[in-house]
Amino acid sequence: MASPKNLLAIIDLPGAERDALARLIDAQGFEVVMLDDIRGLPAKTALAVAHVRAVDGGQWSLLVERLPVVAVAGGQAEGALVEAIDAGVSEYLFEPLQHDDLLASLIARALTRQAAVTRQVQERTDLVEHNETLETHLAMLRLDQQAGGHIQRKLLPATTQTINGVQCAYSLTPSLYLSGDFLDFQRIDERYSVFYFADVSGHGASSAFVTVLLKYLCNRWLQERGDAAPSALPSIWLKQLNNELLDTGIGKHATVFVGVIDRELRYLHYSLGAQLPMPMLISSGDLVTLEGEGMPVGLFPHTVYPSYGCELTDDFRMWLCSDGVLECLPGSSLEQRLGELRSRIATCSDVAALQTRLGMNATEADDIATERQALPDDLTIMMLSGFDHDNA
Repeated sequence: MASPKNLLAIIDLPGAERDALARLIDAQGFEVVMLDDIRGLPAKTALAVAHVRAVDGGQWSLLVERLPVVAVAGGQAEGALVEAIDAGVSEYLFEPLQHDDLLASLIARALTRQAAVTRQVQERTDLVEHNETLETHLAMLRLDQQAGGHIQRKLLPATTQTINGVQCAYSLTPSLYLSGDFLDFQRIDERYSVFYFADVSGHGASSAFVTVLLKYLCNRWLQERGDAAPSALPSIWLKQLNNELLDTGIGKHATVFVGVIDRELRYLHYSLGAQLPMPMLISSGDLVTLEGEGMPVGLFPHTVYPSYGCELTDDFRMWLCSDGVLECLPGSSLEQRLGELRSRIATCSDVAALQTRLGMNATEADDIATERQALPDDLTIMMLSGFDHDNA
């Protein structure tokens, strides 16, 4: 049943034929208005049934632009009907009073088509508005992430610094603006220095927030270590960090390596939580992969992290890389990529050289605020060397 709210205009010359057509359309449940020509059409008109004898040829295009039209004609008006079709009228009928069912069908089809067009226009308008809103939100998110990345970089140590004769240099390139990788290198006293290297699961803001928490907690624990021996800090810190991440309930875990360097004994005390790739140590020209194992930090309660250690020569170089670095290496298996990393580290004397060997542009890697395409993962390289450096 057609909606009684639809107003249909009959455009035809006055007479019995127009009146009969009005009664026929009125019987279909429409509201009807009768006009002599296209002037004076009510604003709310939904459709016009226009007889070719009442519409001049040049008026059809104006009528079609305004609303859907069904053109009607007598049996001898083919020429006039052609003008209507050329102007864009797609629904037409000869002798409408003799084909009332067909006329009703044409009217319904024209109204349905117009409703679909109106709906498409509205959907397109809504889509444009939604896209503009989305672009605005994305721009705001981008600005927030850029600001967050700037703050995160401020929490990092200087890219090159020396403590107790040991130099630390690094490069940290986030996958976009914020990084789930983090590291630090600090003095405990004149004998001991501590460093950590972390890779938080996932990307973006939530992972970056965990790195801020890591920075805060490690600074606090360093100040509150009390009588704990520096050599015991790696294991203690990993256990405490594991508990903190579980307590937050944010579903984040991390791989973490914590080391304490004893300058007096030339010794490294360390503990690790699922570090991959494992740190590689070059001493007296020999390259070895540090041993040890440990569960990821923030996944399992009551986890104990074993303590490990190794001697360090005066000219040692120790490399730590995030697993994102493996994405820069050829090989179809983890073993092949680790072998490639090992061979390239063996020939590099500093972070910039390894970046070159990995195909990373050093300038782009350092300028992490530069607009660029997102990387598959954060890329972080850290090298500690000494003890033959001057103190900073």
